[in-house]
Amino acid sequence: MSDYRINTKCVQSGYRPGNGEPRQVPIIQSTTFKYDTGEEMGKLFDLEAPGYFYTRLQNPTNDYVAAKIADMEGGTAGMLTSSGQAANFFALFNICESGSHIVSSSAIYGGTFNLISVTMAKMGITVTFVSPDCSEEELDAAFQENTRAVFGETIANPALTVLDIEKFAKAAHKHGVPLIVDNTFPTPVHCRPIEWGADIVTHSTTKYMDGHGAGVGGAIVDSGKFDWMAHADKFPGLTTPDESYHGITYAEKFGLGGAFITKCTAQLMRDFGSIQSPQNAFLLNMGLESLHVRMPRHVENAQAVAEYLQAHPKVSSVTYSGLPGDKYYEIAQKYMPDGGCGVVCFELKGGREAAGKFMNSLRLAAIETHVADARTCCLNPATTTHRQLSEEQLEAAGVPAGLVRMSCGLEDKDDLIDDIRQALEQI
Repeated sequence: MSDYRINTKCVQSGYRPGNGEPRQVPIIQSTTFKYDTGEEMGKLFDLEAPGYFYTRLQNPTNDYVAAKIADMEGGTAGMLTSSGQAANFFALFNICESGSHIVSSSAIYGGTFNLISVTMAKMGITVTFVSPDCSEEELDAAFQENTRAVFGETIANPALTVLDIEKFAKAAHKHGVPLIVDNTFPTPVHCRPIEWGADIVTHSTTKYMDGHGAGVGGAIVDSGKFDWMAHADKFPGLTTPDESYHGITYAEKFGLGGAFITKCTAQLMRDFGSIQSPQNAFLLNMGLESLHVRMPRHVENAQAVAEYLQAHPKVSSVTYSGLPGDKYYEIAQKYMPDGGCGVVCFELKGGREAAGKFMNSLRLAAIETHVADARTCCLNPATTTHRQLSEEQLEAAGVPAGLVRMSCGLEDKDDLIDDIRQALEQI
């Protein structure tokens, strides 16, 4: 459905039932699939024929929903994973190995920062973090001979920095590597990074795509535009024979549009098994069908809350790219003219202690390790999601110790502001 607009894709992409088939995406709740002959199944294991044999690798329900997300992002292929963390790990590890190097924005989710800087380091993969505001010269200097990928978040969680996608894509392509962008916060409703030069897009589908806190999940979308064979020496996993699949060379057999996701499924999902359950994929699809309706309301509420907080005497600073004068307002207007997301970050006069009192006094907004939900929630990242970072790392990630992250849900904006007002009065 590539010719349709994003609103229609949210509702109808991915699954097109035939005559007499279920109108809703069916839940194929089965671990395995039956075949009449061993020869037929053998073709699946050799990647010589399409089909399913074990849900640890692929499942029809998952593939229907992944196809929808790929279409929404403007990509050629997609896959679902068990979480957003799994999606980011798979997207990077699919083209990195021991001895590889990654260039990453420093303003990213704390769990992803730890994944890249600590866990992947144990695998022999190193990283250089750069400020999302770095100059082109500073970004260029971060690359090494063994750099294999560039990573960033469209809107960073929770710093709310906005990535200059074109700048990072230009640098990545100059050095012959792909740009991977986590597009969780704006979703393809408000930003499609592939249109600005990104090569791979990831999501924590747990957030706005699901939208109701019902199921954990992740997704990876390939743009189908990065020419792996043109940089064959950098990506041997895609450009040389895979002996675990009878010598298949993914980039040759599946081309630009299918090589990355096929390898990621055939190798990484086979070996790590971080599959999204078909039940969660079904719930995700239900969320996707209303995503284009929900995202504008999230943005409307966040804008109202940000404006209220900005004018309040007990608030020392507000970060929201929809506010004129915000550091990222202009770049957000370029990449997300219809708004970014429903998350607002702010600091209260009085620091950590004031933040704690404020959150404990809220009535509508719940304190949760979550974000991007139909219900408003809030968190102090420094003591929760980012607590593994040092003070210096918190500063580099744009997460001051007294920061409050508020994810504005779908409630009435005036009720949200009334709740915030009474909570501020308790300080």
